[in-house]
Formats: sequence, C-alpha cells, structure tokens
Amino acid sequence: MSVRDVRYLGDPVLREMCRDVEEVDDDVRELADDLVDTMYAADGIGLAAPQIGESLRVFVYDVRENEVEPGVLVNPRIVEAMGKQREVEGCLSIPGLDEVVERKEWVVVEGLDRDGNEVRIEAEGLLSRVLQHECDHLDGVLFVDRVSPLKRRMLLKKWSKMDESKR
Repeated sequence: MSVRDVRYLGDPVLREMCRDVEEVDDDVRELADDLVDTMYAADGIGLAAPQIGESLRVFVYDVRENEVEPGVLVNPRIVEAMGKQREVEGCLSIPGLDEVVERKEWVVVEGLDRDGNEVRIEAEGLLSRVLQHECDHLDGVLFVDRVSPLKRRMLLKKWSKMDESKR
C-alpha cells in the first residue's frame, strides 16, 4: 500500500476508456489499497484508477457519512438512474476548480467488490454523485465535460493560468 501521484488534467490517461478487470487478484487488491491511501492523503471522497495512471475499471469511495460504508468497485456500471441534482463538484485531477454539475439524484451501480463478489449499490445524494463522477473517470470523462461550453472554456482558461506549484 502506498500513496501514488495523482494525474492532472492534460495527462492522456485521464481521457482513456479504461479496460475491464479480467480477474480480481492480488494486483487489483493492491491497486485498490493504493487508491484508498492516495484518496485519503489527498482528502478526497473518491478516486479512480486512471487518476493514478492505471487504465483499469476500478475506483474507491468514502463520502464520510456514518450510514455509508467506504468501498471499492471493480468493473462498475450504472444500471438504473433517475431524478436530477445540481451541486458544486470538483476533482482531485483538477485541483482548485469546481463548478455546478447536474447529475442523477438516484442510481443503481453494479460491479465487483475487492474480493470479486458481485455487488449492487443503490445510492442517492452525495454517494450517487460520487459513483457517477468516478464511473465517468473510467470512461475518460471529467466533470468539466458536464458543464456548458462557456463554463468549460472559462474553467480550462483558469486551469491553464494556474501555477503548477498549486496543483
């Protein structure tokens, strides 16, 4: 287990469609542990494998609410979604930027846990948002892709002007 470097906007791995995990083995569990360590070190509530340079369909989350257990999802897919929520969203791969993003209020996500067992998660509110945000990462989509073209241009312009030492 170790803290890994977070990849930032502009790194090509963040725009790749991630590969499915063929078998949940010790390497995948080690990746999940690294994701957890890195997420906590960066004070995040979710982190996907491409954010640490691995183009695999794995992410971790911890919304830090008592009734919601932290978790690992391997090969997740959203199978149901409804409603709408608009909230400010940010990303560890684009630090210092945030914007209101519309997401589904409620989702059902299916996938595998860290031991390869099938799981089904029904989520609403913040957990729903985090699961959608991390699933997007696995498809090469960033939150800036989910805002209007004008807001996206403004965010990207601000990002290009930010001092790299602040990232």
